[in-house]
Amino acid sequence: MKILRQFLIILLISLLGEILSWLLPFPVPASVYGLVLMMAALMTGAILIPQVKEAAVILIELMPVMFIPAAVGLMTVWEKLRPMVVPVIVITFVTTLLVMGATGLVTQKVIEKKEKGSEN
Repeated sequence: MKILRQFLIILLISLLGEILSWLLPFPVPASVYGLVLMMAALMTGAILIPQVKEAAVILIELMPVMFIPAAVGLMTVWEKLRPMVVPVIVITFVTTLLVMGATGLVTQKVIEKKEKGSEN
């Protein structure tokens, strides 16, 4: 029953994201609204991590299964995608490096700012 309650909380947040996506005129996916709502709820303490942790772990463990249909879809259009494989791989590699670098820099700045704040 505990996990069912946790799934219901996550589904309710997802539903609120869907409603926001429907109501607001911005081109933002409902899942992004849901993630922002969940983050806000967790940061404000409206929802505590133990209230959703077990269901979230189950969903994260199932996540790789969700990529199977996309991979099969790519296999069905392989002949059309073949000319674009090298540019896509290069773009993916370069952007991954850029994102990793930017994430590292932001993390270092946050840690430095936190350390300066704790020294005072």
